Formats: sequence, structure tokens, C-alpha cells
Amino acid sequence: FIIGVAMDRTDPANPGSPSWLYMILIAVTLAVAAIPEGIPLCVTISLSIGCSDMVKKNVLVRKLAAVETLGSASVICSDKTGTLTEGKMTMVNMYAGGVGYDVEGKGFDPTIGRIKREKSDKDASQDVAVRSSLLAAVLCCNTTISKVRDPETGEEKWEPKGNSSEAPIVVAARKVGFDENLSKEYKRVLEIPFSSSRKMMLTVSDVSGRDVLCNGGMQLVAGTTLLGVCKGAPNFIIEYCTEQLMPDGTAAPMTEAMKKEVLDVVDGYSSRALRVLAIATRAMSNMPFDMNNEDITTDQKFAACRSGLRLVGLVASIDPDRDGVPESVLSARGAGIRVVMITGDYLKTAIAIAHNVNILQPQDNEALAAVDCARLRP
Repeated sequence: FIIGVAMDRTDPANPGSPSWLYMILIAVTLAVAAIPEGIPLCVTISLSIGCSDMVKKNVLVRKLAAVETLGSASVICSDKTGTLTEGKMTMVNMYAGGVGYDVEGKGFDPTIGRIKREKSDKDASQDVAVRSSLLAAVLCCNTTISKVRDPETGEEKWEPKGNSSEAPIVVAARKVGFDENLSKEYKRVLEIPFSSSRKMMLTVSDVSGRDVLCNGGMQLVAGTTLLGVCKGAPNFIIEYCTEQLMPDGTAAPMTEAMKKEVLDVVDGYSSRALRVLAIATRAMSNMPFDMNNEDITTDQKFAACRSGLRLVGLVASIDPDRDGVPESVLSARGAGIRVVMITGDYLKTAIAIAHNVNILQPQDNEALAAVDCARLRP
């Protein structure tokens, strides 16, 4: 007590308080803690003070023991979409028919912005490859957008309902003239949802009676009644592609050189922290399996429909970093806590975002610090 007063030790939380009062509290605390029966009381008071401080930062703690557990945390594992990022994706680029395109606009309003070729100001909404890619992509989506009224401001705004990854596709499709009635015009007969093992979603839609996919779209092979569409990770979908859509709407055999060119485009988009999805189609005269056979598993149906695909395009969307995340990661690092991002995104996209939010530092070895889950499996 005497030494503390002599050194003018004050309460860090209240520097204006007298040192003698602070040292009395310290002395009483040490005296109580010296007695074994007083230890639980001291621990409870300490944890209660921690809870009080956390409540001031809008963190609600139901059990005091949770404060102790949080205090001993050394690693934080976080999802990316919607946690480290805002989860509000906007399409900014697309690649269709071997040509790159810029997508204008921001947010979910389809009336703002247009699609144009890279390094050109010419509108490209009527390009065969653009219309074919976006229509095929929408046929493999379950998300819709509509106007809603803000209850606070009374203003109308566009909002998506469904998957955040599909919202920018639906918005871009509306920009080139496709409406919300596509699901009625192209009846869906099969849907295989996305899974972490398949890395893609697959749908089959009825296109009987059509010579072209849509107005201004690619030609369909004679006798086509069903159109299968795959949407998902580019590196997985490209493996199953045997054709690629050309700018004039025709198809060309997909060589290894063409696959490398597409993957280079994917890497270019991913290095800018864009989330890239590949869109591929397959024209069919009938289902490659018996729809009435209940013994066929979902994986068997998927395997039967995914072969012989035609790559029609890539769509690249940006998901902005959430405000405060880079600073929070640095704070955690300063406290000795390691932050790990776990995501199903393409590896290069994950690396770019990890750099943006300070999870990866310039001096880190990306080959060791950024690992695809396939390398972790025995």
C-alpha cells in the first residue's frame, strides 16, 4: 500500500481518482486472495468486470465461464462471405464466347448500368454470347429480385431473395432484357443443388420447340428438348467441358490451350478479389437416365448429366470487405490471436481477399499460408 501510494499508482480506468483509494482496493483484493476461500470470490468479481466491459461493446455473455474461455482463445476461424465481407455481391465482369465484358452498375438495381465489351463503350447486351451465358446462368438460379419499400424512409429499393452468389447473375440478366417469367417459359425438370464435394449446381430445363436458346441467343442442336446447365467452380466445370461457345453463337472443340486460356482469365479475375463462377450447358434430346427409377442416386444423376458440357461463359462478382474487418484482424494479431479464413471460394480469390483484410501479410509464404482443402486430405 505504502509503495503504491509513493509511486502514485492510479486506476487506469479512472486516472483522476486518488492513488490512495486505488491502492486500498488493491491491498484488500490481495488480502482476500491470500485466503483460499476468497479465491472464488475474486475470480467471480474479475469475470463479472470482464462481462461488464464486453456489454459496453455490444457483446452479450450469458455465462461467466465464457469470458475465461474467450480470454484463452488463440485461433479464430471465420467464414468469408457475409462475415469478413458484406455478402452483397455485384457483377463487374463477365467472359463469354472468348470475349471479356465489363458490367456497369452497383447494387441490385437492374435499371442502372449496362454491359459493354472491355476497352469499348459499345453496348453489348445483344451479343449472342452474353445473352446465352446470362440466360443459361439464370436457368441454374433460384434467386429473385424485386422492389420493396423501406419501412423507415418509405423509399423503394431492389432487394434479392435467395442466394447471395446468384443475385448478381439475376441482376445482370435483367439488364439485358430478361424478366422474372423465365421460370415459366423454361420449365425446370431436374435440380441437383450445390454441394461442397461437387462444387457446382446442375439443372435441366425443358426447351422443346426452340431452335435457339432465346431471342438473339445461341443455336440449339436439332432435336434438343432438354438443356442441362452447370454453374459453379471454374476449375471443376472446365474439366467436363468438350466445347466452348464462340462469339457468333457456334461451338468449337475445347482444346487444352483453350482451357488454359480460360483458366488464365479466371486467375486474372480472382487476383482482383472477384468471385468467379463458370456456366456450362449440355443439349439433350432426352434424359440420360430413367426418371422413374427411384434407385438412382443424386450423384449418379449428376454424373450422367455433367458430361460433354459446352462452356458458355464466366461471371465475376465483387463482394466488398466489411467495414472494420482489417482493423479487427490487426487487433487480434496484436493480442496473439491467429485469424484463419475458411471459404469455398477459388484459391486465388481467397488469397486476394485475405490480403485485403490483413489475414495474409506481405511477408507470408502463400504456398504454405493459403492451402486448398484437397491438400489436407490423406
